[in-house]
Order: sequence, then structure tokens, then C-alpha cells
Amino acid sequence: MKRAKMVALSCALAVASVQPALAQTAKYPDRAIRLIVPFPPGGTVDVNARILGPAVSNSIGQQVVVDNRSGASGIVGTAAAAREKPDGYTLLINTTPMVTNPLMFSKVPYNVLKDFEAISILSSTPSFLSVHPSVPVKTVSEMIKLAKARPGALNYGGAGIGTNPHIAGELFNHLAKTNIVVVQFKGGGPALIGAISGEVSIAFSGIAGAVGFVQSGRLRALGVTSLKPVKALPGVPTIAESGLPGYEFVAWFVLAAPKGTPREIVAMLNDQFRKAMSAPDTLRRFEADGLDVIGSTPEQAAATLESEVKKYAVLIKERGMRAD
Repeated sequence: MKRAKMVALSCALAVASVQPALAQTAKYPDRAIRLIVPFPPGGTVDVNARILGPAVSNSIGQQVVVDNRSGASGIVGTAAAAREKPDGYTLLINTTPMVTNPLMFSKVPYNVLKDFEAISILSSTPSFLSVHPSVPVKTVSEMIKLAKARPGALNYGGAGIGTNPHIAGELFNHLAKTNIVVVQFKGGGPALIGAISGEVSIAFSGIAGAVGFVQSGRLRALGVTSLKPVKALPGVPTIAESGLPGYEFVAWFVLAAPKGTPREIVAMLNDQFRKAMSAPDTLRRFEADGLDVIGSTPEQAAATLESEVKKYAVLIKERGMRAD
């Protein structure tokens, strides 16, 4: 009898502890949601947030506030998101450095597979290789030839160690057997400005932020990093077909929340962001910026993060891409 009473009391306490959480989930969201972008404004991660944030805000009736928390190749903002309360009011949009940073730095204050709930792979995009108009090349083959004739003389802009431009550039060096030197900037936006100004001669840029500068003639596009041409850059071949067979780099953009965020909230956010991405206006804006809508399930997003960790561990080891 005593045991039965203890079991009943234990069950009652468990129900009592769950009820506040269920009540909180039921009224979610009842205030603004902070969407951390761990890079400066102007890059493709920021573009995803600026397009989707307002669309989701209109749908849920609460503001989605974009918070650019840049620094240390995205580590600052990513770590900040990991430390937040898992209540659905702090989210993170991130890209490749989320998984490459722990492979390149000896101490990173987050674990990509243990500290986050993956909500959705929102979109993906190739980058494209471009040069300042002063660089005397018009094709990828010509650039490889120039780089081999002048080893170490050409440079490209990185957005920080392990960021998309850095990975794209080192993959190019690896396959082409060139020595094009990376110059690190504080983000994709500053790296793009460096290429436009001629501070660096080469850029591996996200299409969303840089296509306008190609159209205006301030950059000369040589090739896209995917295996297929993109509509946003008509007439620009792939790098693989323009001089470097086998080259491919496509960036993905993930929406995540701190580990422990209730499943109901993760499911609701997945649903809301996927609805926002399927809206005709959003689709047009994504296509214009060279972004391919994905809108995966949470399970698919988690599997992508795990597979990307394994893939980049191989490249980073082969290239000796250590930050310390």
C-alpha cells in the first residue's frame, strides 16, 4: 500500500512538472523571437534571415528580430545561440562554418551535433568565382594558368577561417594545385567589398549578395561552384566545365534552436518557415538571389549536419586547414 502511494505521488509530481511546459508550448509564441545570424549584414546567411524573418512574423503575429552577432568565423554568434534558454525564442541561421569550425579550432564552445535542435535546411546555393576587372583573365582555365605562373601572387577574400569562401577557395587550390592566398575579412559582405575595391583580386561569393556587381561590371564572373549553371548568372559556366573538372561546392543554410527546445515548438517552427519559403513572393526573391529552396524536415536537417561534419573532416585534414 505504501509503495502504491509513493508511485501515485511520483506520477502526480511528474504531471505537475510537465503541465507548465505544455502550457508554455500551447501559447507559443507570445513575444518576439530573436534570429541570430553569426555573420555581418550583406552575406548570404543574412539574406536568408532578412527574406524569411518578415514572412514568418506576418504568419505568427510576433516579430522575428534578426540579430547579427558576428565574430571568429561565426563562432561568437553560434556559441551565443547554444547558451540560450531552449524555449523557442532564440533561433540560429547558420551555414558551413557551423560544422567546419570545430574541425579547425582546438577549442570551440559548442558541439554542432549535441548543442542544437536542427529545425530545417532552409535553402542552398552555389557560390561563384569572380575577379576584379583588372585581373587579365576571362575563364577558369586562364586563371589557373596565371596562378601557376605567379604562385602566391594572386589572392582571394575569405569571410573568416572555415567560412564558405575559405572552403571554396581551398577546394579550388586543392584540385587545381595552385597557391592562391586567402586574405581573411570579418564576413562575406566585407570580403565582397574587398574584391570590388581591388583589395583582393579574386572572390568566391554567394550569389545573393554579389550578382548585382557582376551585372554592373564591377566584378567579372568566371564560373559557378555547382555542377549546373544558375539562372541568376545567365551565360556563366560552371567551374567544372570551364577548366577544373570535378569541382563542386554548394552551401546550405540551416535553421536551428538550442538543444532541448520542445519538439512541439520545433515542429511548429519547421511548419512556419516552410510555409514562408513556399510563398510565391519568397520563391521569386530566392530565385533572384540564386538560392534554391529546400525546406527539409528536422530529421533531414539533423542528418545533413552529421554528414557534413564527416565530409569536411576529410578535406580539412588533407589541406592541413588548422586555425591554431
